[in-house]
Amino acid sequence: MHPNPIFRQTGADENLAFASERGFGMLVIDGPHLAHVPFVISDTGDFAELHLVRSNPIARLVKGATPAKIAVSGPDSYVSPDWYGLEDQVPTWNYVAVHLTGTLSPMPDDALRGVLDRLSATFEERLLPKTPWMAEKMPEEVLARMMRMIQPFRFDITSVDGTWKLGQNKPDAAREGAAAAMDGFGIGQETRVLAALMRGVAGKDM
Repeated sequence: MHPNPIFRQTGADENLAFASERGFGMLVIDGPHLAHVPFVISDTGDFAELHLVRSNPIARLVKGATPAKIAVSGPDSYVSPDWYGLEDQVPTWNYVAVHLTGTLSPMPDDALRGVLDRLSATFEERLLPKTPWMAEKMPEEVLARMMRMIQPFRFDITSVDGTWKLGQNKPDAAREGAAAAMDGFGIGQETRVLAALMRGVAGKDM
């Protein structure tokens, strides 16, 4: 997380909503061991469900409640100092990121089907009006074979932190100028989404 508090004023609820909407992040345990995983956060916001291939080092190491983090990355882009219209600026990178801290625990094998159904339903619902895909569409023996290869996990969330580095430390005109340039020349991921977020925050006073 960025140390400047001006980039860390977003509340836990909004950070959690962002992570839930993204639904994909980097799971990290001591070692470090990392895995990129889809997940679904519970309606209560206090835990997430995910699964790992049994051959994944994390799946092999985690036998009980284990300290872990999930890092969720949002839009990001390089920011050229020329875009601010000011002479005293330097290059930087704007981005959104949320870290979920908690404990990762294996779930019993008989919980796997429910985890898979909730994961697929969460993302299939976003594709409406497409008819949602469901596991019942697969041949039973194929589904059973694939399920034997993966293990369900529960991630209990103890804290939520976020960095929304959107140029809040710049004057409004400078930040909006950078957002306009980013729309056409951004280098990163989802640069237009990031530019829109930059326009939606208040900068510092001149």
